[in-house]
Amino acid sequence: MPIDLEQIKPLIAVALAEDIGPGDITSRFTVPEQASGLALVMAKQEGVLAGLGVCRQVFLTVDPELAVEQLKQDGDALGLGEVVLTIRGRTRSILAAERTALNFLQHLSGIATLTAAYVAAVSGTRARILDTRKTTPGLRALEKHAVACGGGQNHRMGLHDMVLIKDNHIEAAGGVGAAIRAVRDADHGRVTVEVEIQNHAQMEEAVAAEADIIMLDNMSPERMADACRMAWSSPARDRGRLKLEASGNVTLERVRAVAECGVDFISVGALTHSAPALDFSLRLKPLG
Repeated sequence: MPIDLEQIKPLIAVALAEDIGPGDITSRFTVPEQASGLALVMAKQEGVLAGLGVCRQVFLTVDPELAVEQLKQDGDALGLGEVVLTIRGRTRSILAAERTALNFLQHLSGIATLTAAYVAAVSGTRARILDTRKTTPGLRALEKHAVACGGGQNHRMGLHDMVLIKDNHIEAAGGVGAAIRAVRDADHGRVTVEVEIQNHAQMEEAVAAEADIIMLDNMSPERMADACRMAWSSPARDRGRLKLEASGNVTLERVRAVAECGVDFISVGALTHSAPALDFSLRLKPLG
């Protein structure tokens, strides 16, 4: 999903206020007010780029007179030492924006890089890598953008755009079938209905009630393969309707085995809640 820079301007303002506060006292004491410079933002690791537009916007928020040029695009593969952004203008402004700008860039590029590793691991299978709602509060749109940059697919944005019936919903509704029927009766088939199941009996209920997507939660590869065979033999699968999603503790080491069970989707919370940052640095050259 693309980033709406207008929507994230308040987030940038909060991040800058957190870091700069009343002012950058180090630069005020050490950098002449009229000093100018040329800064290069470069990758210190190989990876996949995400969040460059946000990074650029941070510098322009601090000082709209800075000349900021993007040399790469989100989704690009990065080599060690590649320059992704140049900034020319007031040195104090560049230094005030530096940490916040790099924080966004490092975090989002880390997500894109980890996602790309998962996508590569399942290459050649039918499985597609999905994100989850396990995101940093306030950063969901940015983090899901980063997943897309890495080749993953975005799952639902929130509780409002898709039905996902989980164990607590099932308990409250009185069973898998009852929960699905309650949605169908209320919504008349307008929204996608996904249900989380944990055993064979629940799988049978979900197929009979015609769920659109069945999530296989924390299953062994053997049980997943059995569930896939059951789905393949159902009329709903023949009509191209029923899809299967694997979820729960899917590590990079085991994602290939999960994909080879035959699932259509694999959701990975770690993409957004545990991706290590991709390291970038800013090198400043004084211009006068």
